[in-house]
Amino acid sequence: MSLRFHLAGFSRATRNHADTRTDAENLNKTLIKPIHMSPKPIDGEKSGVQRLAGKYLTFALQRQSYGIDVLHVREIIRVTNITCLPQMPDYIRGVINLRGKIIPVMDLRLRFGFEAAQCAEQACIVVVLIKAADGKTSQMGLVVDNVEEVANVAASEIEETPNFGSGSTTECILGMAKVKGAIKTLLDIDRVIGADGHEVIRSAATILTTAN
Repeated sequence: MSLRFHLAGFSRATRNHADTRTDAENLNKTLIKPIHMSPKPIDGEKSGVQRLAGKYLTFALQRQSYGIDVLHVREIIRVTNITCLPQMPDYIRGVINLRGKIIPVMDLRLRFGFEAAQCAEQACIVVVLIKAADGKTSQMGLVVDNVEEVANVAASEIEETPNFGSGSTTECILGMAKVKGAIKTLLDIDRVIGADGHEVIRSAATILTTAN
C-alpha cells in the first residue's frame, strides 16, 4: 500500500496552524496501521528467475522449443558445407569456414540424444560465443531444426527447473519459460557445450593446424 495514500490528509492538516496538533492526533488514530511490504532485494541482487529475465533466441529441436540468451548469439547462417574431422563424437558434425575463421559445428539433436533429422530444409547454424572453465572464449556453431524468434521473456514467465529425480541431469537447463502459451526450455549454453565440447574445439584446431 502506498505511503503517499496514507499521508494524503496530512497536507490538509497544515492549512490551519492552530488545528495542526488536533488534526495530527486524529491522523495518528487512522494512520497507525501495519504496512505489509515485500522484502526488497539488496541493490545489485536479484532472485533466480529475475536474473534469467531478458531476450532469448528461441529455436526448435524435435518439435520442442528451446531458448538461449541472445548475448551468446553471434549470428545465424544456413547450413553450409561442413568439413568432417576424424575421431570426433557423433554429435560433432565437423568445421566450417566462416569468413576465414574455422568454427566447429555441433548437432544439438545428437547432443541431446535425439535422432538425426530426416528433413533439414529449415535447419540452420546458430553461431554462439562460449566460455571455457579457464575463462577463454571461442565460437561454435549449433545445428538446430529451425529458428523461431527473439523473445523478450519476463521474470513472471519463468519457472525454476523441475526436479525430475536423481536419475536425470538438468544442469544445462536454466529454467522453463511460458511464452505466448508455449513452453520454452532455457539453456545454459556453456554447460550444453560442456568440457568435452571445449576439448573438441582444441582437438579440431590441432588437426587443422597439422593438416596445414
